[in-house]
Amino acid sequence: VVSTELLVSVRLLPDQVLQEVLQNQSQLKEWKELHHADEIESSLLTPGWGKKPTIEFLRAYPTLMLDTRHFDTAFTERVSDLLQDVDAQTSGVLIHSENIQAIRKIARKYSNSIDCVHIDPPYNTATSGFLYPNTYQHSSWLSMMAERLEATKKVLAQDGYVICHIDENEYERLHLLCEQLGLGDAGTMIWDKKNPMLGRKGLATQHEYVLWRTSLDGSVYLRNANQRRILAKAAEIIAKHKSVTESAQKEFSQWITKAEGLSNGERVYRQLDAAGGVFRGVSMEAPEQRTDQKFFRPFIHPSTGKPCPVPKSGWSRAPETIDELLVQGRIIFGKDDSTLPQLKVFMTDDSRRQAPSVLSDASRGKTDVQHLGLEFPYCHPLSLYVEIVGASTDRNDAVVLDYFAGSGTNGHAVIALNRDEGTNRRFILAEVGHHFDTVLIPRIKKASFCADWKNGKPQLPENGTTDLWSPSVVRVIRLEQYEDTLNNLDLKRPAGVEELFTGDESTLREEYVLKYMLDVETRGSASLLDMSAFSDPRKYTLRVKSRGTDETVETTVDLLETFNWLLGLRVQHVAASETYSAEFSNKDKRTVAKLKSSETGSYWFRQVTGTLPDGREALIVWRTLSDDAAHDEAVLLAWFESKGHLASESLDVVYINGDCNLGASKPPGARWSVESLEAHFHELMFEGSES
Repeated sequence: VVSTELLVSVRLLPDQVLQEVLQNQSQLKEWKELHHADEIESSLLTPGWGKKPTIEFLRAYPTLMLDTRHFDTAFTERVSDLLQDVDAQTSGVLIHSENIQAIRKIARKYSNSIDCVHIDPPYNTATSGFLYPNTYQHSSWLSMMAERLEATKKVLAQDGYVICHIDENEYERLHLLCEQLGLGDAGTMIWDKKNPMLGRKGLATQHEYVLWRTSLDGSVYLRNANQRRILAKAAEIIAKHKSVTESAQKEFSQWITKAEGLSNGERVYRQLDAAGGVFRGVSMEAPEQRTDQKFFRPFIHPSTGKPCPVPKSGWSRAPETIDELLVQGRIIFGKDDSTLPQLKVFMTDDSRRQAPSVLSDASRGKTDVQHLGLEFPYCHPLSLYVEIVGASTDRNDAVVLDYFAGSGTNGHAVIALNRDEGTNRRFILAEVGHHFDTVLIPRIKKASFCADWKNGKPQLPENGTTDLWSPSVVRVIRLEQYEDTLNNLDLKRPAGVEELFTGDESTLREEYVLKYMLDVETRGSASLLDMSAFSDPRKYTLRVKSRGTDETVETTVDLLETFNWLLGLRVQHVAASETYSAEFSNKDKRTVAKLKSSETGSYWFRQVTGTLPDGREALIVWRTLSDDAAHDEAVLLAWFESKGHLASESLDVVYINGDCNLGASKPPGARWSVESLEAHFHELMFEGSES
């Protein structure tokens, strides 16, 4: 990880920190440019930006997110230190990286735990303006997809979905590839875009495919957003009329007839009962001819006292069941006894409709992005993604992964779903292009701030943005890329090697390059882990391409974040750095240190706590090392004791950089063990790789 940034909702920060935020002109400038925050005026309920924003303004708009890239390292560490149970508060992760590296980076932490992998890969056509190569030969395209889908299987939950968009150019091959990889088939959805591509040879195509792959043995259901919308409208109309009056009935029936976005199956729920329930009538005729006469007993109309008609095949329910339904008021009678009675079926919050194989959505994703004031050449509609992600993630804390993230539509969809349903779904988005910074991150920030945008400006409610379901923390990590690795290979050729290639010995030279140069001569290169540089974790650098340019700059990488991901650590807390000066003395033939907190001290510490994938509680200690091993050991023991770790009953394992003998000071009964941080770092970094 070459850098880590945090996007943090201002609602999580105390006044003292917000005072510093209000002094940061770079952050204020971003809020002006992205959110037009300086145009927000005062109302009776909320303060405006005015000449200078205040803490009261930030409290009124708590969905504003600060970006730690505008702040120095010390401030970022203090903000991180404020976060408790970090992973629980993390709503999303944005990874700037080529996608196969991103999948492998998250594999240990999210092993068998991603609920939905929703991707829109290149369609392998001659589409112009698309970042990824889009004119592969079929075999090359399949190899690319196979590698990523194989890696996907390692992070996919047992009942998770892989949902992949494609068109007719590669549909059959992708389907066969999924079969070969053992990804169960839930069916293919046809997305009817209602916009035929005229002028092409043959038929005018107006559809694409969405493959649903899962091992789950069951149906796929659409989310129940329309049901909640209908029930909310019914409650609104009843409140307006103060009861279920004839006028209320009429208004509700007219609304449900004309309301946009409802299916025919939803429009039939057009009636209100006396208690305010929304219902429809359903036939009770038996599907097959009944022979027992008890199924032909007529209903007696409550007003006329006369028997009502009986279905030709008889009733579907037994007389005793019908009697219970009558008591419950679940039978619908007509105005007189000439109408066949029906069963009253209520719409509830839990009502579900199975996802159809054809889904129509004529919206344009480009329009969604333009409403936010952003530009992106091609993306799918937000409304389509809301339906797909909503149908594939019915858990409150489901995790959605998209490693062809583009403009970030999946992240936006998760934010929209959480707002609508009060859930805590999370997203992981990976993207390699420059638009990661110019489109994707701004889109996540804007979507987090408020739901509605027009002409690039937020459409804010009068009472601010008190949205508890907006993201709390989003982590932005940037990974070293292949070209960065190559740029950091330092060749140190042993003396006399060139003399071996005095003649025409091209074969020998090639064998040397393959077997020795890329192993022996590159050892100690920063990109291959220079263990000696772990003596000061703050100063491990790589030459990395700077964002938005091809310029290579010396960059201090984030060893701490890298190791967390390599371990698969569920992060509980990341403490701010601490520095100490030390006084040394001898006691019982050993060196003893007395520590004093000091900004200019020589001894630096930073600790991370969390849970490993196997359930063990871990402490990770990063520190600076000197040339005096005895002093380093004494300082470590003094620090460890001061933190109360020595007698900890909850710790299972401690990772520490540098040699140490801390385990010898462990009191009886303590179960924790000490592991070499460097050894595990190297093992996990190159796990499964050859030299």
